[in-house]
Amino acid sequence: MSQGRKAAERLSGKTIFITGASAGIGHATAVEYMDASNGEVKLILTARRLQKLQTIKDELLKHYPQGKIFIAMLDVSQLDTIEPFLKSLPDEFKDIDILVNNAGKALGSDLVGNIDVNDIKGMMDTNVLGLINITQVVLKNVFQKKNSGDIVNIGSVAGRDAYPTGSIYCASKFAVRAFTESLRRELINTKIRVILIAPGIVETEFSMVRYKGDTDRAKSVYEGVNPLLPEDVADLIVYTTSRKSNTVIADTLIFPTSQGSAFHVSRETK
Repeated sequence: MSQGRKAAERLSGKTIFITGASAGIGHATAVEYMDASNGEVKLILTARRLQKLQTIKDELLKHYPQGKIFIAMLDVSQLDTIEPFLKSLPDEFKDIDILVNNAGKALGSDLVGNIDVNDIKGMMDTNVLGLINITQVVLKNVFQKKNSGDIVNIGSVAGRDAYPTGSIYCASKFAVRAFTESLRRELINTKIRVILIAPGIVETEFSMVRYKGDTDRAKSVYEGVNPLLPEDVADLIVYTTSRKSNTVIADTLIFPTSQGSAFHVSRETK
C-alpha cells in the first residue's frame, strides 16, 4: 500500500482543530488535511477573521463536499473564552484528535528599551499564554479522557537562535519550545503525542503584521530569498500526524535551502 493511502487511512474520520487558520500556515494546513484524507476529516478552523474562514470553508467544500468543517471567531489571547468555546462545539466536533497550535505573531522590530509594551503583551498573550491555555483545555477535557491525541505546536528557528530586534518574539518561541519539551516528558506514559515544528523563513502575512502594514518593509524580508511557502510547513504537519501511533516526529526544524540558521540566510546577488 502506498504511503499516501496509509496516511489517508490513518487520518480518516479524525477531528482536527487548527488555530490561526484564516491565512498562511493555518490555511495551508486545513487544505493539506483535506487533500491528504480525500476529504474524510472534520476540521475546526478558528481565527479572528471569520469572513476569511468562511471563504476557506466554502472553497474546501467545493472540492470535498463530504468534508465537515466548523468555523468560529476565536482570539486565543482572550484566555477566558477558550474553555467556553470548547464546550460550545457541536457534538460531532467535540472529540478532537489533533490540535494544531498555529496562532502566533510578531509585532515590531525594536531594540530592548524601545519596545512598545502593547507589542510585548500582544506577542506573549498570543504566542505563549494562548497556546498554553488551549493546550491545557483540550488536554484535560479531551485527550486525557481517551488517552490519545496529537498536540502540534508551531515554534520557530527563533526559538533556538535569538537575534537582535527580535527579543520578545524569540523569547516567546523559546517558551513554546520549553513548554513543548516539558509536556512531552509529562505525557511519556500516555498515547498522547507532542510535536514541535520549527520553521525558518516562510513567506506569509507574518512580516506585514510585524511591520504593521508597511508593505515595502515587509517585502524586503523576502527580497533575494527563496523562502518556504505555507504549503511546505503544512505538508510536514500532516506528515507528522499521519505516522503510525507508536511513532512521534518529536521535534523538526524546517528551512528553505537558502537558510542555515536564524542568522544565515543566503540572498541572491543581482
